[in-house]
Amino acid sequence: MSYRAGFIGLIGQPNAGKSTLMNYLIDQKVSIVTSKPQTTRRRILGIQNNINSQIIFIDAPGLVKAEKGLNAFLEKEALGVIKESDALLAILSIDEKDAGSIEKVLNLVKTSKKPWMGVITKTDVSDKTHRILIVKSMVEELGVKCLQISCLKDGVEGREMLLQEIESLLPSSAAPLYDQELYTTENVRELVAEIVREKCFENLEHEIPFQLAVQVRKFDEEAKPCPHIYVDVLLSKESHKPIVIGKKATVIKKISQESRLEIEKIMQQKVFLELNVIVKENWFEQTQFMKELGYIIDGK
Repeated sequence: MSYRAGFIGLIGQPNAGKSTLMNYLIDQKVSIVTSKPQTTRRRILGIQNNINSQIIFIDAPGLVKAEKGLNAFLEKEALGVIKESDALLAILSIDEKDAGSIEKVLNLVKTSKKPWMGVITKTDVSDKTHRILIVKSMVEELGVKCLQISCLKDGVEGREMLLQEIESLLPSSAAPLYDQELYTTENVRELVAEIVREKCFENLEHEIPFQLAVQVRKFDEEAKPCPHIYVDVLLSKESHKPIVIGKKATVIKKISQESRLEIEKIMQQKVFLELNVIVKENWFEQTQFMKELGYIIDGK
């Protein structure tokens, strides 16, 4: 059997379950996951190595429409993933409220002219199971396969079945595209920033998490007795600061504690973590600052 390797773009609406699905398929936590839409802000690579293949999943931001600021970057990231992938998975959640949103995803992957298939997610949502057949028929009418998965319930067997089907979409390759020991191209510093942002999303409400950014200011791996990590939590409004800090600093302490425990898991050692809350008024409208955070639009 010939070797296959390539990039599989995960395309879907915000909160369709793309990040959860990628973590499930590579059996590692790489993409952050929360119940809030637009948690993913930039493409994240997850690598699944098999004897006969290397599948490189690209977790893309959910599809949004905007002309400027952070949302414009999210839109371009998603479209960039479609352009640069060898094949696509249309991620379709059965709890999607608007059928038009599912049609938008299907039209997008179909017009890309890339090999693709549909994957129905969140099939464990019991009061929405009647939608599985509806979504499945929408995909199959376009002449492609449609699979279904519950990342919470289907376990190893579900993972292996899905990976086998996805493998068929890959192009032939003389060799793996990445070191077979890797499960992501993210470095520890990037993972730390994403973990802190995940905990902010989980502990904050309303517009605050969506107007928040995280930047690792200093990462001292040589510090004793353990690595010292200093992270800035950047807010867009002064009025958000007391909410993020909380009464007697309870909120920021909770975010810090949860982040530290998660970071210690991936680093497999104790760490010292310090979070600093600062305000950068409307940072998402400042091009230079967006670049510093890695939210670059059109390479400018």
